[in-house]
Amino acid sequence: MAVLHHPMVPRMTNQLESLRRHSVIVADTGDIESIARFRPQDATTNPSLILKAAQDPRYRHILQAAVSGAGPRSAADWSSTVLEHLFVGFGREILALVPGRVSTEVDASPSFDTAATETKARRFIERYDAAGIGRERILVKVASTWEGIRAAERLERDGIHCNLTLLFSFAQAVACADAGVTLISPFVGRIYDWYRKSRGVDDIAAAEDPGVASVARIYEYYKKFGYRTQVMGASFRKTTQIIDLAGCDLLTISPDLLQKLAATAGEVEARLTVEAARAMPLERAPLDEPTFRWQHNEDAMATEKLAEGIRAFDADARKLAALVAALPA
Repeated sequence: MAVLHHPMVPRMTNQLESLRRHSVIVADTGDIESIARFRPQDATTNPSLILKAAQDPRYRHILQAAVSGAGPRSAADWSSTVLEHLFVGFGREILALVPGRVSTEVDASPSFDTAATETKARRFIERYDAAGIGRERILVKVASTWEGIRAAERLERDGIHCNLTLLFSFAQAVACADAGVTLISPFVGRIYDWYRKSRGVDDIAAAEDPGVASVARIYEYYKKFGYRTQVMGASFRKTTQIIDLAGCDLLTISPDLLQKLAATAGEVEARLTVEAARAMPLERAPLDEPTFRWQHNEDAMATEKLAEGIRAFDADARKLAALVAALPA
């Protein structure tokens, strides 16, 4: 027998439901069934997440479709083409489940080549267009190198929306805002990982978490000066990091942390607000290329994590290409 909720008894909420009142919830996964379960507004993918999902037999049909659509394997650019089909294939399946957008990432190989990054991004849009999916539902993910930011600036001028990823330094965030990109994804957990290792500790207290502090600083700067670029906290290690950024424009969260939030009763209060940010005594910090490179270089954590992230995404893209290449035609 169904149990009816009495209208006079307050309904207990969970942290995920409460968090939705303050931030747009985005699923950080290539697992399509997880997306269906948690009903996020948007979803984000990257080569590492797609590699993990591609090894699941449930998604073998997406891999086979990519192989079929990529043309002759003898073509010089077959590996690149099949990955484009694969990334878009996962994106199309995800878009059937979310009301908003999917982030599809340009592979890391052209991270220091503006023209090549732009070309790959436009090919994604062409493939989505061919599938009848409008560009308003796509965010092309691009690494936050100086070259990647310049590519995103050009793409945005043509109405192609970009999500700048592998973002660790304040200099990267400022350059992205000045370029007019749609959205940035500062990596909370990877910043936390670096400082935890650097300090030789097992954990860092929530009030001192450098990843959380980095996103809060960026959010405050953007809102203070009215930038249209949105901030999406990413790469979380624990739910406290997520809760401490309640109010951030968007939060992209892995399925395991979404599950923990959904299983924990309680209200979540906004920690970041536009009103508080506008009241802060901040100064603008516009950057030209030399200043950007110097300031980013001065941040050892950001320099190391950006390089490490590019290498890791490139390695996973190569593994993914090899996995698909092993499939029968």
